[in-house]
Amino acid sequence: MDPRIEYAAFSTRRHFLQQSTAGVGAMALASLMAGDASGNDPLAAAKPHFPAKAKRVIYLHMTGSPPNLDLFDYKPELAQRDDQDCPDHFIEGKTFAFTSGKPKLLGSPRKWKQCGSHGTWMSDAIPNFHKTADDMCIVHSMYTDQFNHAPAELLVLTGSPRSGRPSLGSWTTYGLGSENENLPGFVVLISSGVQPNGGKNSFGSGFLPSVYQGVQCRSKGDPVLYSSDPAGMSRGMRRMSLDAIRDLNQIQAEQLGHPETMTRIAQYELAFRMQTSVPEVMDISQESQKTLDEYGAEVGGASLANNCLLARRLVESGVRFVQLFDWGWDFHGTAAATGIQKGLTDKCATMDKPIAALIKDLKQRGLFEDTLIVWGGEFGRTPFREGRTAKGKILGRDHFPDAFTMWLAGGGVKGGFEYGTSDELGFSVAEKPVHIHDLQATILHLLGFDHEQLTYRFQGRDFRLTDVHGHVVKDLLA
Repeated sequence: MDPRIEYAAFSTRRHFLQQSTAGVGAMALASLMAGDASGNDPLAAAKPHFPAKAKRVIYLHMTGSPPNLDLFDYKPELAQRDDQDCPDHFIEGKTFAFTSGKPKLLGSPRKWKQCGSHGTWMSDAIPNFHKTADDMCIVHSMYTDQFNHAPAELLVLTGSPRSGRPSLGSWTTYGLGSENENLPGFVVLISSGVQPNGGKNSFGSGFLPSVYQGVQCRSKGDPVLYSSDPAGMSRGMRRMSLDAIRDLNQIQAEQLGHPETMTRIAQYELAFRMQTSVPEVMDISQESQKTLDEYGAEVGGASLANNCLLARRLVESGVRFVQLFDWGWDFHGTAAATGIQKGLTDKCATMDKPIAALIKDLKQRGLFEDTLIVWGGEFGRTPFREGRTAKGKILGRDHFPDAFTMWLAGGGVKGGFEYGTSDELGFSVAEKPVHIHDLQATILHLLGFDHEQLTYRFQGRDFRLTDVHGHVVKDLLA
């Protein structure tokens, strides 16, 4: 038998595909190794589909979902009907996470006032936001398909309630790259000591090359874990070690043509450059005491205030997408010991001051107009008392997907603007509904992308963040 025929007969499909792609892989590797001169750096700054209003994003995710009816969505009629039985037609056929039977309506215990030149209603839980009302574009008519934390968070941040899809930050850096070759395009900062409900999938790259995943940094200790040189290793020796690893990866890439091998080479090089650039940008001791006080930040601390200040430093240094996660917004049940009374007051005290300071700081530095800020949780909260607290003094609200509030600021959206409404009791969207996919399409539009055209081919088809659901909410655009 001809040995070529024998080889072909027993060659696996995997081996055939590896061999057939080797030539393509080698060419791509050569382009990558040529560096910036060839323009093939995967994180090199790129142009969007059309001129963009926003160049970068700071996404503030309040993990657990804040009670919108106690912050932004003023419902005087709900307050008047406090402790009345919930009308059957509002809850018939619906499922709630921790509520069964006939719940009691819960009017907000907060005090409310109109703020800014447009008279935006806000509660006393967020006094610093009262001063930024004219900068905020508040959407009262958000709704989602999910009522449990992890799938709802994944839907908001990846476009799918199931793990494995690229996050919004990954899509953004895939489309736009980074403006600083020494820093990641997508940085993640986590406060309150707990990872997001969706885990690392909430900021992962899914099937996109892993160079686009979020790099988690810390405001205390080494900014990036394992980025420091090992004990006894000089920077020169580290360079030699990385060169050897690069050569081995290059051999593998030439043989197998796997794109992830080339991504690995780029990541090693970025990590080496980050060793000096990241500690500098993460060092808030360089800020004035006045700035630290305005944010409520503390040198050496680990807080949302520190992370808001770091977010400004990161976008100022060219990072494309900064994702902040702040855990502790699940105000119901025994987990929220003081509920939406003192508990919400205390939690908001750590949130609205630094975020208000972030808006002010970006404006003073000329970054506000082209930096898009997004704030919100993964779903809303019920207009009635959650079941586990129904007979106690703690006031809590259950998970609720049908109507909630999020807001945007800067980056090409209207300031001092409110869009959509929920009904008089806050059970459903009454006017101008905005689905999570609509929000995602709008964010991509502000960054200069048609959400249907920003695609990545995987498993034989083109994928998108929205997967061709949703539409741009043009009324939000400045």
